[in-house]
Amino acid sequence: MALRSVFDASQIRTEFENAGINSHFIPLIWKYVIQNPNCEWDEVPSLPSSAYPLLRSKFKPSTSTVHSVIDSSDEVTTKLLIKLQNGAFVEAVIMRYDTRLGKYGGQPRSGGLRSTLCISSQVGCKMGCKFCATGSMGFKNNLSSGEIVEQLVHASHLSQIRNVVFMGMGEPLNNYTALVEAIRVMTGSPFRLSLKRITVSTVGIIHAIKKLQNDIPNLNLAVSLHAPVQDIRCQIMPAARAFPLERLMDTLREYQKNSQQKIFIEYIMLDGVNDEEQHAHQLGKLLETFEVVVNLIPFNPIGTLSHFSTSSEQKVTKFQKILRGTYSIRTTIRKQMGQDISGACGQLVVNQSDKRSTGSAGLLTDIEDLSL
Repeated sequence: MALRSVFDASQIRTEFENAGINSHFIPLIWKYVIQNPNCEWDEVPSLPSSAYPLLRSKFKPSTSTVHSVIDSSDEVTTKLLIKLQNGAFVEAVIMRYDTRLGKYGGQPRSGGLRSTLCISSQVGCKMGCKFCATGSMGFKNNLSSGEIVEQLVHASHLSQIRNVVFMGMGEPLNNYTALVEAIRVMTGSPFRLSLKRITVSTVGIIHAIKKLQNDIPNLNLAVSLHAPVQDIRCQIMPAARAFPLERLMDTLREYQKNSQQKIFIEYIMLDGVNDEEQHAHQLGKLLETFEVVVNLIPFNPIGTLSHFSTSSEQKVTKFQKILRGTYSIRTTIRKQMGQDISGACGQLVVNQSDKRSTGSAGLLTDIEDLSL
């Protein structure tokens, strides 16, 4: 039987409880492994003697390895190709920001350098969105909570990660149990990430959104809406048939009522499909009673996998002006990062035939800051 990741929290807690070992040693083990990624279990100091044989027989410090690291010419984006224990690959993307650049509320911004990590939750994806390269892979398998956390561990050796976005490969809410467990590990010792700095993106899995509000209150939610009416949504997002737009909006309204937080709306701009002025007005009317931030995303080419075209800059700007001016909806345009390393939104796909990366997930701005 394959050894489990030591960051699979429920597994190691269960094993420690069964062996009568206090679980307060677990964060100490994690901290040592983060600082000493190639360690042997006997090197971890100050554990009960019974912990060492248990760790050797059941767990590995890391079940995944960094296969390659590729830096973008933009000098702020880095893509990690990570090989899992089963031989599959996923990608994670580090995006670095200087928060002192630009203004917020008309005033100079405080802060400094920091990094956001875009994390994968599955190998492949079941959703089949026609504008996203990941969907062309189909679904391979879910990641364990430990494999999700290990992406953060690997990235932390390259940059100090302050924010995490689940916008990489896969639909996070289709791997719900592992997702929730991974977030709880990330917000606990020794990682101690703030929940305000973690965002989960979903195409709109209604039952899971309802459950998420109870399981992890105050988590940032991003919804991949991409169309203001159900028929267009179904054309470009086949999975939307299972999540009717009216029901989804009712669910988001309840989520917002309970959480009192802004919801991020992701909207990819597809020329002639969902980017006309009428679509902007439809979207504005759909969202005008919500507290949202709409993120307009220029479509990224994905080779022969799609027949879509990128909306013109003029169309995107006009779309933004309608949402802002007519409906007073806060709207941003995503500045793409890492396109030259296929590290931009929607380009994430791993070619399993030659085990080489041909894409990854990318992001524009530090999304959690938009909730302020």
